[in-house]
Amino acid sequence: MRELSCDIVVIGAGPAGLAAAAAAKKQGDIRVIIIERDTAPGGILQQCIHAGFGLSYFNEELTGPEYAGRFVAEAREAGVELMADSMVLNILPEGGVICSNPKHGMVRVRAGAVVLAMGCRERTRFNLRIPGTRPAGVYTAGSAQRLMNRQNHMVGKKVVILGSGDIGMIVARRMTLEGARVEAVVEIMDYLAGLTRNKVQCLDDFSIPLMLRHTVTRIEGERRIRGVWIAPVDEEKIPILSRETFIACDTLLLSVGLLPENELTRAAGIEISPLTNGPVVNQYMQTSRPDVFACGNVVHVNDLADNVSVESRHAGVAAAGYVMGRIPEDGELIPCTAGNGVRYVCPQRILVHPAGCEDGPVRLYFRVNAPGGRTRLSAHQGDALLASKTVQGVSPGEMEHLDINAANLAGTGICVTAEEVE
Repeated sequence: MRELSCDIVVIGAGPAGLAAAAAAKKQGDIRVIIIERDTAPGGILQQCIHAGFGLSYFNEELTGPEYAGRFVAEAREAGVELMADSMVLNILPEGGVICSNPKHGMVRVRAGAVVLAMGCRERTRFNLRIPGTRPAGVYTAGSAQRLMNRQNHMVGKKVVILGSGDIGMIVARRMTLEGARVEAVVEIMDYLAGLTRNKVQCLDDFSIPLMLRHTVTRIEGERRIRGVWIAPVDEEKIPILSRETFIACDTLLLSVGLLPENELTRAAGIEISPLTNGPVVNQYMQTSRPDVFACGNVVHVNDLADNVSVESRHAGVAAAGYVMGRIPEDGELIPCTAGNGVRYVCPQRILVHPAGCEDGPVRLYFRVNAPGGRTRLSAHQGDALLASKTVQGVSPGEMEHLDINAANLAGTGICVTAEEVE
């Protein structure tokens, strides 16, 4: 078996892995290797040819390939090495990973730290258990996007989209521009799952109907799908079958949520959050195993690539600090929990060192449970208010954050809340 040694190995060359690797490499004279299963870096951004990336990170609007290209160039200029067309098989207990590629076969990459940046995957029909036949024409929205944007294959002409996630709404616009007719976007919840701006730009601007509190109950078709039955749902999200209606279509796209890609994480025995389905991390993006860090959608599904890049740079800097001996391993772990109106908080823990060496702010990312108007977002430790701000509106599809000072923490856990105000 071929063997390599480095200081940091990053798994995944998407926006998270590229940002983490470039940031780590800039911290000192260390060797950083990215392992990527695709033949080229860029990850999912290679198929996201629409604009809307970089608005907060670069203060300009870029397409997905343009956004990824900047990080690819930065990583190369910094001296990061890329092992493309390589699949990581497992994370080694003693540090590093084992991977395989067509040229070298099995390769052991020894490393002082591992950064998980595998991203996420889409939920499928199997996850939803939609009744009916199994015809051609049923895709996840991301698969349809890849077929159209990278392989120049039109997936259908008359389309129903289940779920109002961002990918589904963006693909609805893309298919409309290519001449298809999107009959409806069907959403089981009574609120939008994705960003409001995507509803405006992708659905409203193209007169595509959005049917809230509805779901697909059956799929019909033999060789090719010929239509779907949809029905409204009650308060318990149970379809009201007496009010089913049939929509003829040749394509059903599923945009029903994303799952962090954590098979490697689980196999390594790293603690997983039941709320995010990603590894539990502290403010350094350090997992329950000290030499393994994680960032981006493998930790929790973000709404913006810009947020992924910020978080991943932080993880890369921390991983470099770990291998260079700059991050003490002792200290008190303060839990961060979701309170009233909040679904989850990340990081789930804050490591407070006895010497107080963590002086800078810690950013807590979180999502609310339901949409609301003017809302007060707060972080408390016992009776003490650590941070608070009021925003004009909140939505589960949009990430919120608060910054707190870790140097002042001790004792009880932190609770984040979201409460509507007059």
